[in-house]
Amino acid sequence: MSGVHVVAPRQAPDADENDPQALTAVRGQVRRVVEAAQAEAAEILDRARRRAEREVEELLADARRSAEREAAGLRADADARRDEAQRRETRVADREERAGQSETRLAEREVELATLAEDLAAQKAALAAAADERRAELERIAGLSADAAKAELVKEVETQAKREAAILVRDIEAEARAKGEERARRIVVDSIQRVASEQTAESVVSVLHLPGDEMKGRIIGREGRNIRTFESVTGVNLIIDDTPEAVLLSCFDPVRREVGRLTLEKLVLDGRIHPQRIEEVYERSRDQVEQLCVRAGEDALVQVGIADMHPELIATLGRLRYRTSYGQNVLKHLIETAHIASHMAAELRLDVELVKRSAFLHDIGKALTHEVEGSHALIGADLARRYGEREEVVHAIEAHHDEVPPRTLEAVLTQASDACSGGRPGARRESLETYVKRLERIEQIASGMPGVEKVFAMQAGREVRVMVAPDQVDDLAAQVLARDVAKQIEDELTYPGQIRITVVRESRATGVAR
Repeated sequence: MSGVHVVAPRQAPDADENDPQALTAVRGQVRRVVEAAQAEAAEILDRARRRAEREVEELLADARRSAEREAAGLRADADARRDEAQRRETRVADREERAGQSETRLAEREVELATLAEDLAAQKAALAAAADERRAELERIAGLSADAAKAELVKEVETQAKREAAILVRDIEAEARAKGEERARRIVVDSIQRVASEQTAESVVSVLHLPGDEMKGRIIGREGRNIRTFESVTGVNLIIDDTPEAVLLSCFDPVRREVGRLTLEKLVLDGRIHPQRIEEVYERSRDQVEQLCVRAGEDALVQVGIADMHPELIATLGRLRYRTSYGQNVLKHLIETAHIASHMAAELRLDVELVKRSAFLHDIGKALTHEVEGSHALIGADLARRYGEREEVVHAIEAHHDEVPPRTLEAVLTQASDACSGGRPGARRESLETYVKRLERIEQIASGMPGVEKVFAMQAGREVRVMVAPDQVDDLAAQVLARDVAKQIEDELTYPGQIRITVVRESRATGVAR
């Protein structure tokens, strides 16, 4: 909007203020200025009015368009809600119609059920009457009352059930026995397969090789004083014979024999052999063997996996390093037995550590059998009890050779693992003469039975095959013959493990084609 410009009246030229013409001219000039200002103001107001009218029209148009859009949206929303309401009314009407149909069907079904119930009651009454008539007729024909017949039927069913139960129990026992034997064989074989140990030969004599035969004279000494001193100090018999460059040391105590061997070996290496020197070297050798025993016991504990044990028991176990039984090293036998027992206990889900400890200590008494009278099982049990072993371990030790009847599973597994370690092939050896005599006696026992034609001792005497005459021995007699041979072998012979007797009865039919 343009502003209002006021033009100041120009001053008239210098004239007299009282001049009327001058005043009239001034007034005319002022009037024209005012008229011009009024005209310009009117124009400005007119322009402002027109602009305001245009803006009002635009605002009205915008408001009208917005109102139309909102009205259209409201109409669309109202139409959508009206359609949804119509659909809901339709669904409600359909449900009401279906509900009415279901109610009608239920009413019809109730009527049918009521009719069927009446028919069923009538049929039950008819069946009850027929059953009464049939039972009366059966009682008349059989001459028994219903209670007597029922008792007889129950008795017959009970007898049949007992017979079937007995057959089932027999089958279950046979199956359980077969599975138990198979599982036991698997456990034993698996345990033996996991364990391997070196074997040493049993001997009561140690051989010491000499650098030369002239050393024998120095060992004997003047008038035999050196050899007498050696034998009196060590307790070992020294045998000097014609064997070139060797002497023999004999003693029933393997530890004492080892001490004597080390003593003589050191004397021979030193070359100075006299009574005082023998005593000095003997003391050092004895201390060395004691240390070796302790070390052997500790090594055995490490192999078995036992952490805690009394030091005296460890030293006693180490002495078994120099002890053998039927050619089997006793300390290695204990290690092997402990491993087998632990595998068995693991398979049977028992206390592995307790069973392993019992099996590992079961022959500890053999280290003292040269010093204490009595069975090594009882000696070992007393020793274990003295040094604080658990009562289960003590009982397993004293019962492993049946000096005391076994009362615990640990004792039974100790016996089993001991038998596995000692009876497996290659564990122990026996003299050839005893072995041959046992096989000959086995064949003689079987050959002396009636109807026997041939006897073969096989698998190192662990199996005996008896060939019989088929016309003299039938199948039943063959079974009796096998039991008789086994019984006589058990009564007369001593042997490791078990011996299987197999009786073979062969029938042959020969035909000739011409």
